[in-house]
Amino acid sequence: MDILTLVGLLAGILIVILAMLSNASALTFLNLPGLAIVIGGTAAVTLIKFRLPSVMSAFRLAMASAFTDRMVQPSALIQEVSSLAAVVRKEGILGLENHQTDTEFLRKAINLCVDGHPPELIEEILTHEIQQTAERYDVAERVFRGIGESAPAIGMLGTLVGLVQMLNTLDDPSSIGPAMAIALLTTLYGAFIAQLIALPLADKLQLKAEDEARNQVLITTSMRNIMRGENPRVMTEMLSSFVTPEHRAALAPERRG
Repeated sequence: MDILTLVGLLAGILIVILAMLSNASALTFLNLPGLAIVIGGTAAVTLIKFRLPSVMSAFRLAMASAFTDRMVQPSALIQEVSSLAAVVRKEGILGLENHQTDTEFLRKAINLCVDGHPPELIEEILTHEIQQTAERYDVAERVFRGIGESAPAIGMLGTLVGLVQMLNTLDDPSSIGPAMAIALLTTLYGAFIAQLIALPLADKLQLKAEDEARNQVLITTSMRNIMRGENPRVMTEMLSSFVTPEHRAALAPERRG
């Protein structure tokens, strides 16, 4: 569980709600027609921009990655692949057959190597996997950015609807209040959805995509060097560029080995 994402999302929503309720009741900020305009309009625009499977996939990916912390740190990956390189130098490529790993991409790479595929084919398959993963993250990010762009615009549309209704009923004072509520609250709903939910999730998906791509490139580079019989110490030194300088101290034993 990526607790910071969940805490940030809930804290942002809670702060805004508490601020709204500080001098007013919840019913003051509840306007069903305005909420229907924003949510329904944003959903409609999103479905116009993207295919339904892409939208569903984006929400699944957001739940699976933005709110979970399954990403392995590069330093731990480097240590793992360095140990794989040492095994291969001693036992050959079949020595990897019994290696257990929690990283799905690394597991796939190991299986391809053990199956005896040519290094060029293995690298091509892994590169294609990297591209497909990046595309899935890119589509999900664009879906949430699209929601973040559409929600405030639909909110402004609702504001115009409310203003038109208000201007058409100026002779009836009792109808001015509901019309003004739609005019103001739709803008609030649109900004709320965009700034507290959609755009932060889009940014988090972009960050997760970068982390995923970095780890996959690290694994692909490692397997290529392992297939060449590269020295584990030299390989670790080369892969140390994938980690920040302050985390390179954790690689010291492998670099000395």
